[in-house]
Amino acid sequence: MYLVYPVSLWLTLVLSVPTGMFLVRVFIVQHDCGHGAFFSTRGANTLVGRLCSLITLTPYTNWASQHGAHHANWNNLDRRTAGSDIYSACLTVREYQALSRWRRLLYRLPRHPLIAHVLLPPLIFVLLYRLPFDTPRAWRRERMSVHLTNASLVAMFGILVLLLGWHEVLLVHAPILVVSSISGVWLFSLQHRFERARWSADGEWSFVAASLDGSSWLRLPRILHWFTGNIGFHHVHHLSPRVPNYRLRACHEAVNTLHPIQGIGVLGGMRALRLTLWDEARGRLVRFADVEQRA
Repeated sequence: MYLVYPVSLWLTLVLSVPTGMFLVRVFIVQHDCGHGAFFSTRGANTLVGRLCSLITLTPYTNWASQHGAHHANWNNLDRRTAGSDIYSACLTVREYQALSRWRRLLYRLPRHPLIAHVLLPPLIFVLLYRLPFDTPRAWRRERMSVHLTNASLVAMFGILVLLLGWHEVLLVHAPILVVSSISGVWLFSLQHRFERARWSADGEWSFVAASLDGSSWLRLPRILHWFTGNIGFHHVHHLSPRVPNYRLRACHEAVNTLHPIQGIGVLGGMRALRLTLWDEARGRLVRFADVEQRA
């Protein structure tokens, strides 16, 4: 992209699409390292994970710990996380209807598909990950990883600007960030919020059922599975987080013979972006519009 920038800005922007998808794959490598899954040794996982974090703009240690907490309680109605997670958590219909009109609006606004999946993703990686605002104060290593990542990014981009110019750096890296963040957040959102997703109360929640029925299998063309590090086989990943991304397909084929899973296509994944509330009466995720129509 830097080489073609002096020739054509449009060609540079076109190249940001495959480059952004490569960045999604780098993020999955970092994700696997955080699980201790990509390499057989802890040191190799930590080293590569931290190097990847400078490319993905994501503090390695802090994100890995937050993600570990997600793996402990996903799709559990009694152990939902609050705060910044608008993609894998949700309210029940009853909880939403109990809110005042003003609080309903505040809840709905950031979950509008254009805001949640177009506007917010780049801001999450540029701004949200620069602050440890939702990190417990007792997590000193995690909070320090945010600050060390920020310092490293300032140094790295500062050198790039000095060598190449701020205009070139901005017009190369900003489009990559837009493509990768929107693609990555779409994937993340579909991993637990889809039409057939199963959410359970604490007494009914089980690890295996939440993995196989509460995590999705996103059916993508093989090239897109490669770019996304096979994270579309998310049910297998939750069943065994230590399986590296390059083994997920084989594990999926083995699991599917014992417990067949109905996959989600790309069109189904686009429709699922509006599923934001858990309807306890119907046992399924629904749209805001479904609740308003009944009201």
